[in-house]
Amino acid sequence: MNTTSVHIVHGPALQAEIPAITLPEYVRRKARELAGEVALVDAASSRSYTYGQLDHLIGRFAAGLTRQGFRPGDTLLMFAPNLPEWVITALGTMVAGGVVSGANPTYTVDELAHQIRDSGATFVFTIPSFLATVRDAALKAGIENIVLLGEAEGTLSFAALVACTDPEPAPNIDPEGLAMLPYSSGTTGPSKGVRLSHRAMVTHTVQLLQASNPGIKTILALLPMFHASGFTVVTLLGLALGAKLVTLPRFEPEGFLQAITQHQVDFVAVVPPIMLFLAAHPMVSAHDLSCVKFIASGAAPLSEAIERKVVERLAVPVAQAYGMTEACCILSYSPVNTKAGSSGQLFPATQARVVCTETGVDLPRGQTGELWFRGPHFFSGYHQRPDSTAVTLVDGWLRTGDIGHVDEDGFVFITDRLKELIKVKGFQVPPAELEALLLTHPQVADAAVIGRPDERSGEVPVAFVVPRGELDAEGIKAWVAARVVEYKWLHDVLPCEAIPKNASGKILRRVLRDRQSQAMDPTQAT
Repeated sequence: MNTTSVHIVHGPALQAEIPAITLPEYVRRKARELAGEVALVDAASSRSYTYGQLDHLIGRFAAGLTRQGFRPGDTLLMFAPNLPEWVITALGTMVAGGVVSGANPTYTVDELAHQIRDSGATFVFTIPSFLATVRDAALKAGIENIVLLGEAEGTLSFAALVACTDPEPAPNIDPEGLAMLPYSSGTTGPSKGVRLSHRAMVTHTVQLLQASNPGIKTILALLPMFHASGFTVVTLLGLALGAKLVTLPRFEPEGFLQAITQHQVDFVAVVPPIMLFLAAHPMVSAHDLSCVKFIASGAAPLSEAIERKVVERLAVPVAQAYGMTEACCILSYSPVNTKAGSSGQLFPATQARVVCTETGVDLPRGQTGELWFRGPHFFSGYHQRPDSTAVTLVDGWLRTGDIGHVDEDGFVFITDRLKELIKVKGFQVPPAELEALLLTHPQVADAAVIGRPDERSGEVPVAFVVPRGELDAEGIKAWVAARVVEYKWLHDVLPCEAIPKNASGKILRRVLRDRQSQAMDPTQAT
C-alpha cells in the first residue's frame, strides 16, 4: 500500500524536542521546579500534596515497592478511583522499573481477575471499600500482593511503603520500554492490553502542552485515571503545566459543582453525559461557575445542540477531541467552537489518511473511507496479541475502524463505524463479549448485540435474542447485570425468530440496526 500518498494530511509540527527520559522523570523535573506549589488535592477530604511532596513520595513508593520484591518489568494493577495516591503509586511503580495497568474500579470479580491474569500483574493497588472484590479476584488470578490505601490483615499498607527508608531504586529504564498497559477493545473483540512506552507518553504530554492553554491553573481530575483521557489529557497535562489537580472519585452532581466552586477550577474535562447535565440541569444555575474558563469534551461524540447550550449557559468555550487508547489518547482536536459536527484538526505531529474499505486505495479530501492515523505517540502493539496488532497497526498506521473524511481545511469528520464496538459514556463495549455471555443462558438459543442511540450515554447495548421457549427479558437483563460492569448492562432484550447472518456466519448488525430503527419509528418501514 502506498504510504507516501499525496492524500496524506499532516498536523502541525512539534515545536519542542522530545527528551529521551522516562515518564516519571519528565514529571519530576517539573515538580522540583515548583516544590512549594500544591499539585494534588482530594476534593472529598481536602487531603493535598505539594509538588515537592509528590516528588518525594514517588521515590519513597518506588523504594517500598522494591523492598516487597517488586522487580523491573513487573506489573502493578490499579483498582481505585481518582485519588492523589493513584498518581503517586503509578509514577512510583514506573520509577521502580515497573508497568502500570489501570482497571475500571467498577469491574466485577471475574472482569478484574481477567485483567490481572492477562496483564501478568503481581501487585494490585486498591482502597478499603474495594478490598473484598480485589481479594476474590486475586485469589482467582493466583496472586497475593495487595497494596491498600489503609490498613487490613494480609495487605501491604501504602503508608508503610512510602515510609520506607531504603535508597530509591535506579534501574536502567529504556525510554522505549513499556510504561503503561491500559486495556481497550481496539477495533474488535474483548479488551486487550495496549502497550504504551515511556517515550510515547512523554511525546503525548509534549503534544498536549503545545495544544493547550498555558494559562490553566486548576484542573478538575474527574475523568477516570485508568482511562487514557483521565491519565494523559488531565493528569499528565496538569502536572506538566504545573497546575493544581483536584481529584474527584466519581461524578455526583452536587459534589461535582461544589468541587469546581470551592477550588475555583478553571479547566474541566468531561464526557457528553456530563455536558448534558451542564446544559440542562436546574442545579447548575444554583452555583457560580464563572471560574471555569475552558471545557473539553471527549471519549464520545457530542451533539452540536448540547455544545451550543453549554456555551450559552456558562459563557465558556468548549473544545472537543477524538482519539484512541492506542494513541495515548488524542488524534484530533477542536480548540474551540470550530466546524459543527467535526472532530477537529490533527494533533501536532500526527498524520491522517482516508482509505477505501473495498480497494485499500487512499482517497482525496472530502471522500469517505476508513480513517487511518500515524504519529510518534502510538502504541507498540497489543499485549500478547500479535494477530490483533497486525490487523490494527499496518506499516505504522493505526486503523481506527471509524468511517469518515477530512475536508479541505483539515477537519476530521466521523460519519459511521466500521468496527462493531458500542460506546457507552465513552467506554467501549464489544458486542461479542455480551453475545458469548448470553449464549450461556439456558433461555437463549442465539443472540446478537447492537448499540442503540441514547442522548445521555451516546449509545446503550440492546440484545436481539432467539429464545428457547418462554423469554424472560427482565430476568435476562438482571442476569447479565450480575456478571458485567454497569456500562455493559443491557437496556433491552428483544425476541426474534433468527439472527440475520451472512454466508460465513457473520452477524449482519446493520440489518438489526435497521430493524430497531423501524421499530422505534414505524414511518421508516418500507
